[in-house]
Amino acid sequence: MAAALWKIKSLHMGLWIFFLLVNLLPAARAVVGHREPLPDDSKDNITIFTRILDRLLDGYDNRLRPGLGESVTEVRTNIYVTSFGPVSDTDMEYTIDVFFRQSWMDERLKFEGPMHVLPLNNLLASKIWTPDTFFHNGKKSVAHNMTTPNKLLRLVDNGTLLYTMRLTIHAECPMHLEDFPMDAHACPLKFGSYAYTNNEVIYLWTQGRSVAMAEESSRLNQYDLLGHVIGKETISSSTGEYVVMTAYFHLKRKIGYFVIQTYLPCIMTVILSQVSFWLNRESVPARTVFGVTTVLTMTTLSISARNSLPKVAYATAMDWFMAVCYAFVFSALIEFATVNYFTKRSWAWDGKKEGMEIRRRESATLSKKANNTFNIVGTTYGINVAKDQGLTTVSKSATPVPTRHSYLQDDCYEEAKKSYNRVSKVDKISRIIFPVLFFIFNLGYWATYVNRKPAMMKANNLN
Repeated sequence: MAAALWKIKSLHMGLWIFFLLVNLLPAARAVVGHREPLPDDSKDNITIFTRILDRLLDGYDNRLRPGLGESVTEVRTNIYVTSFGPVSDTDMEYTIDVFFRQSWMDERLKFEGPMHVLPLNNLLASKIWTPDTFFHNGKKSVAHNMTTPNKLLRLVDNGTLLYTMRLTIHAECPMHLEDFPMDAHACPLKFGSYAYTNNEVIYLWTQGRSVAMAEESSRLNQYDLLGHVIGKETISSSTGEYVVMTAYFHLKRKIGYFVIQTYLPCIMTVILSQVSFWLNRESVPARTVFGVTTVLTMTTLSISARNSLPKVAYATAMDWFMAVCYAFVFSALIEFATVNYFTKRSWAWDGKKEGMEIRRRESATLSKKANNTFNIVGTTYGINVAKDQGLTTVSKSATPVPTRHSYLQDDCYEEAKKSYNRVSKVDKISRIIFPVLFFIFNLGYWATYVNRKPAMMKANNLN
């Protein structure tokens, strides 16, 4: 009897220990980090969306556009500019980095499920219809693929798709450089469908900010990005009419670099050439060095200024400025040649006049001395005439009478001394005319170009 009771107690104890271990097992699993199985609703959502995608793509033909034969497909677009620049003047192109967004409705992709928006992998983009958008003025476009293709695809339950990709575009920018370096340009970005005409696919700008730009997006050293203007146009070709979306980015060149590197050196060279007007006309080497050096300097500046520009067939504003500066420098050299030529002629004419005058005065002097003096063995004696004409005394002169040679030397020295520092009338006039004309030219030049507002800025009311 006692043995039977002990067996019953042992059985109860074992059952109690078994139930205790069963209750403690989930807590032990949580302590060691064991993951709980997914709830049934999560499993159901994954299953539901898998079935939705399978059903949507079942029988879907991505070769056919939405609304084929019924309506026109509308593609709404907008652009977010992450960086703008640089701009190349020689190649007439610019670089822009954008998030290019397109949105359209495909009723074949409508669904009903627990989520309103379904984020999809970019691999699905190759299995559905997408617009065949291309950039009309793009020279080279790059779609970023690091570390994976930079694309985004979202599907709304009503069949609306949002397709976004990151692009770097090298686009043409036609430039008119007549006002260089005070010029402004409108660089376009044009895109549209490659194969679908406006009877099949049309593009529209998204309401609101169709073109947005990130702060500090500009990478421009020589330009200021003033703003942008969006639009739409239609082009015709042999295959039909196509809708083209346009976005014009307005740029204005910064003039500071050219003032330091070109304008100031040209102005200083012209001023240096006019210093020769204040030198004596007899300083032939100094004035020659001034003239030749300034002409060569202007030639070097004009060549270096053209290196940063494309080889256009017309003259720019800088070309006109340098041409006028070159004309002033060259005119200063011609002015010196003129002064030097007439200086030699005046010396020859003055020499003849001086010779005739000296000979005339010498003759008068000698005739006078002949009546009052006589020479004995190299000594000149004066004749004293008394009141009595019959008595004449001869006395040796205390001071020797100047001879012909001494008269000639003194007169030539005085005349040469007077003529050496004479200033030419041409130099006197040039000292006033040249600076005044150059000042008037600069005043008119800068007033014309700096305050000029380009036509494209007037049309778009840009400041």
